[in-house]
Amino acid sequence: MTKTAVVTAGTAGIGLETALGLAGAGFRVTVVGRDADRGARAIDRINGTDPARPARFLPADLGSLDQVRSLADRITAEHAASGEPLTVLVNNVGAMFPQRRTLDGIEASFLVNHLSPYLLTELLLPTLTGAAPSRIVNVTSGAVGLAKRSFDAVEPTGGYYGFHWYGRAKLANLAYTLDLAARLQGTAVSVLAADPGGAATDMTNGTMTDRKIVSPALRLLWPLVRRKFERSASGPASLAARPSIVAATDGALAGRTGIVIGARTHPVAPLRAATDPRVAQDVRRLSERHAPLTTA
Repeated sequence: MTKTAVVTAGTAGIGLETALGLAGAGFRVTVVGRDADRGARAIDRINGTDPARPARFLPADLGSLDQVRSLADRITAEHAASGEPLTVLVNNVGAMFPQRRTLDGIEASFLVNHLSPYLLTELLLPTLTGAAPSRIVNVTSGAVGLAKRSFDAVEPTGGYYGFHWYGRAKLANLAYTLDLAARLQGTAVSVLAADPGGAATDMTNGTMTDRKIVSPALRLLWPLVRRKFERSASGPASLAARPSIVAATDGALAGRTGIVIGARTHPVAPLRAATDPRVAQDVRRLSERHAPLTTA
């Protein structure tokens, strides 16, 4: 049976390395990204490894919920027409913003890091369920540990600090991941999170060098935190992609769900806040309000 996978933000960095790993494991891989030139280079690199099946690129700006919907419609229609199952979805997309931004009228970090993968996943659920056994892998982050844990609104009160807002959006997505796993129990659709740990990426080498992305209380300690993070982030993106590849392909995980694969590619305990039913309920309510599955 043909194995297929979709990897979002798959044209560079951890996403591209994830796509390469899946192609090497025998998947026909679709990478999603905004830039057609980067997409073409990614496909050339993947196909240059002589995979069993050629890869392809689909353009989509995952900071636009309308484009997420269009992407989901296209993937659904193409898999229905070809008869190929969609066996793996890797929501690798992620971004940290040093200054507050809005996209589609919504705070950008919450949209890109949670609402976008949430919406794509929900819209592709019928296709993934029809292809079961299948897997959904959501990429998380250690930044969830410094996140505010209130989700009565998209944005918490107080000043904007990019690192904390990024961590909060990733916490929302992790809570959603575990909640979805419980919801799909018994469907043969496994839902897992993958923590890449640290890697030398544009985010770590750029945005995270500015101490203004953290709250004033943390700024004095930020150089120490940064140095510790830099030591863990000195590895290549190929190493950071391993948890996602393991989550998507490891036969030992067959039939298992609601698991977080840590940076060392072993299951780890999720942050306690992500397992709180009240957090999951609040995240679900926000998600349904700001990223409805149907539009008027």
